[in-house]
This record gives sequence, C-alpha cells and structure tokens, in this order.
Amino acid sequence: MLTLLSMFYYICLRRRSRSGTRGEALTSRRAVESGHRATLPINVEVEQYAKEVLDFSSHYGSENSMSYTMWNLAGMPNVYPSSGDFTQTAVFRAYGTWWEQCASAPLPFRRTPKAFHSQDYIELAFEEPVYPTAVEVLETYHPGAIVQIMACSLNPFSQNPPTDVRWEVLWAEEPTKVLTPQARQFSPSIKQLSFPTNLIRVEVNSSLLKYYTELDAVVLRGQKDRPILSLYKMPRIDICDLSDSDEELSDPGASFGQAGDGKHINLGNGYFDKLPYELIQLIVSHLTLSDLCRLTQTCKLLHQHCCDPLQYIQLSLQPYWARLSDTSLGHLQGRCTLLQRLNLSWTGNRGALTLTGFSSFVKACGGSLVCLELSCCHFLSEPCLEVISQTCPRLQELNLSSCDRLHPQAFTHISKLTRLRRLVLYRTKIEQTAMLSILTFCIELRHLNLGSCVMIEDYDVVASMLAVRSCSLRSLDLWRCRNLTERGLAELAAGCRLLEELDLGWCSTLQSSSGCFQHLVRNLPCLRKLFLTANRTVCDSDIEELAANCPALQHLDILGVYYLPLSFLIYLYFSLSITQVYIR
Repeated sequence: MLTLLSMFYYICLRRRSRSGTRGEALTSRRAVESGHRATLPINVEVEQYAKEVLDFSSHYGSENSMSYTMWNLAGMPNVYPSSGDFTQTAVFRAYGTWWEQCASAPLPFRRTPKAFHSQDYIELAFEEPVYPTAVEVLETYHPGAIVQIMACSLNPFSQNPPTDVRWEVLWAEEPTKVLTPQARQFSPSIKQLSFPTNLIRVEVNSSLLKYYTELDAVVLRGQKDRPILSLYKMPRIDICDLSDSDEELSDPGASFGQAGDGKHINLGNGYFDKLPYELIQLIVSHLTLSDLCRLTQTCKLLHQHCCDPLQYIQLSLQPYWARLSDTSLGHLQGRCTLLQRLNLSWTGNRGALTLTGFSSFVKACGGSLVCLELSCCHFLSEPCLEVISQTCPRLQELNLSSCDRLHPQAFTHISKLTRLRRLVLYRTKIEQTAMLSILTFCIELRHLNLGSCVMIEDYDVVASMLAVRSCSLRSLDLWRCRNLTERGLAELAAGCRLLEELDLGWCSTLQSSSGCFQHLVRNLPCLRKLFLTANRTVCDSDIEELAANCPALQHLDILGVYYLPLSFLIYLYFSLSITQVYIR
C-alpha cells in the first residue's frame, strides 16, 4: 500500500513539474514577443507610382508616340478619376473573343492549365523596394481585364542583380465582366511577401470586354522594413511535449503492406497492370504538364507513360514562364523527340534561358517542329534564329511578336524556312531588305503580320512583292504602317485576291479620294475582316462598294470616321452577315 501511494505521489509531482515548465515557457515566449514589439520602430507605409515601364506584350499606340501606349503608365495619373476614351492612357492591342475566331489566329495548345487566363502583360519598375501592402490600378475605361498581379525579387535598378530571380503571385482571379465602363480604383487583397520588391507585373485578359480596357496609373504601397507579423514567428510546440508518456510513438506505417504473419504483400500497380497501354496514354493525356511531371515520380509504370514522347507532341510552356530555365528544358529534352508544336512565349527573360540551353533543346527536338511561338522572348538573338533556321526545316508557323530587342540582321535567317505559312513580326525591328528576302523564298505564306514594324522604309515595295510572291495570302496585318499609298494597295489587291483579313488601321497615307478603298473591295470578294481604323476619309461610296462586293464580311472597324449617314449603316447591316461593326 505504501508503495502504491509513493508511486501516485511521484506521478503527481512529475505532472505538476511538466505543466509548470510549459507554463513558464509560454510566459517567456509572450515576454519575448512583447519585448520585440516594444523595441521595433514604427514602420511607415510608402506610396509610389511607377517610375518606368520595363516590358509589355502589346499596345494600341504607335512606337513613335505616346497616344494609347503602355508608356503612359509611368508616373502619376493623367485621367483618373475621369472616365472615357483618352489618348493619355495605356491600351492593349486586342479585346473580346472575336480576335481568336479569325482565320489568322493560331490553334490553342492542349494541356493549358485552367488557372492560366493571361493574354497580355506589362512590367513596371518603382523607385524603392518595399514589402507590398497594396497594389492599386487606376482603370479609366471598360475595367475588369486584370487577372493576375505578380512581384519580383529582382531590383531592376541594381548594379548587382541576384542569380536567383523569384516571381510571386500577389493576387490572381478569373476574368470578370464589369457591368459599367466607368473608371474605378482596383485594389485587390494581396498576399504578404517574404522579400521586398519594386518590380510589379500586371497581366490581363480582355476576352469578356466589349471594348478596349484603358489603364491610367499603378500605385504600389508598402513598408521599407519587413512587417512585424512576417518577421516574428511563433515557436511551435511539439505534440510529444504534451504527452504524459516517456515512450516514443510507434511507427504508424510499420504494418502497411504486411500480412498478419508479418510477411510483405506485393500490391503491384493494381488494375493499372491490366489496362491496355493506349488507354493509360489516353488517361494521362488529360493532365497538365505540371501534373504530368509529378505523376512520373509515383511508380515505374506511370513514369514510362508520362515520359512517352507521344505525350509531348504539343508543349506550351508559356503558363510556366516564371519558373522555366535551361535546367527545365534539359529535363524535358529527352521526352520531346516527337515535338511538333512548341509555345515558349514570355519565357527566358532576365537570364532564365540562354543561347546554350535554347540551342541544345531546339537541336534535339526541332526536327519535327511545325509551330513555334516565341512572343516576347527577349533572350532571342541572331544565333538563336540561325539555329531555328538550320534545325527546323518543317516549320510552318513562327511567332516573334514583340521581340523588339532582336537585331534587324537576325531576321534574314527566316528566309531559310521555306515552308512557312504563318509569320508574326508585330513590333519587331525587321527592315525592308530582310522582309523582301523572306517574301522571295517563303512563297507558301498564308498569314503575315507586319503591324507596327516601323523599320520598313517603303511598304509599297513590300506590297508589290506580296502581290507577286504570295498569291495564296489569306490574312495581312499592316496596322500603323507609315507609308503605304494607293499604288501599293492597288497592286496588293490585284495580286492577293484570296485575302480574307486585311488590317489597314491607322494607315494615314491612304486617302479615299483616290478611289483606293473602292478598288480594293472590288478585287477582294472573300473579305471577312476589314480594318480601316482612324481613316478620316472613308465615305458613303466606300461603304456602298463594300456592301456590294464583299458578301462574306463579318468584322468591320471604321472607328474614327468623321461622317457616315445612319442610312448607310442600316444598309450595311442588312446587306451583309456582319457580326462586329465598330464606328465612333
């Protein structure tokens, strides 16, 4: 009896001792926390507007002016809180869904993650790195296009950039349709960062909008010093400290996969071993690329299926632009021996991809490529295009949109890709000599985009060459070409009679008084899309000829026409199968 009482007394003392130790520990933690708060200085919030526009995917304006360009986002607001269409705002090139429905639009890539909605982006640099507390975007017309806001660990003004550049998502959401086009201050709730930043990226999707979205300014609010809540972390209390037993926990997985007598049971791959190879391939084909890579780590059977080259006939790496590197391409290289369509748009910037890594991948996997998307890839150089021209003989589609840092001489290598059918050179520095060389050798061209190519000296010469060498052309984008005249347009209409899409927006040298538009529509009966944006000279006789000669017309843009009678608009609407008409 005395022995039992002694043991009971000992256990009580031990429990009291343990609870006292934990209570003292918690008290000391509170004391340390309060001491930290007492000694930390007050952290003042900094408010700053964008200092510089570093990069963007597209804009409505010209390369030689400030109207409707992304450069308007630098500095304080010019328009807000006013609403409406103002030239002092930043406007992207496209909106709505009908751009993707045109014949010139590329086919969508499989395995694009459902969470990836971005179509355009802009990157902004601010004066001082801060820990963000808020990002405010001043939208002045047709808001609702913003789908993601990101922050970068790189200081763009630093002389010693880090080797490891990190991008973190501050906020992301699906595209929304705002009922009113009025101005608003968009300030979503953002997550807290573990690093200071002065480089913000805003990504947009304008597919639900009925008109161009217009942005006026971006405000970055934050603290110079790391916020208290992220600086101080509460110590974790181990679950074992709360146990009254001194014995260690047994291994909860010790009995997994064992029979009652302790012998191991080989479960294999279950019913997957009995499925046909083709059926497993079909199941795996519905996974996104990231899920496919994770599944390779589960078992040998699924590793074999996930690494099968047939799973990588199409590969879109654009959704993973923030994490893609030479190492990533190296891991994928062995699986992409049958690759036919590759999307590297937005990737590789700020040293993430190098000439060595890109060239190695293209040399190993480019033999069967028919489509290559390289929009906004600023790592590209002349040797990169040379490698493409030498190793991708079957290439039919090439997109170099907004690769504005490529040297003009680099584009001469494109002429070696004689099977090209679709070529996008929007906002590049291609010159007239290289363009003529391409048209001389690439006679199978069906779709050509030369929008905002300001380095071409004489578009009449280019139009004449198109009429001679590209008779099968279906779409042509000459957005903001500076010097196309009625002579070049007449030769183009005479030689490219199969044209279905023609963009002559902001081609100010074309005058209706010369009869060029009437001659154009008489020779192009297959026209489905015609842009005459901001041409102040378009008149009622042009619209009459359009209605009489282009019965298949669906998209017409005559924004900026000074005067057009309502009767002609009604006549145009009922005469054609038009689904989109834009008049202002």
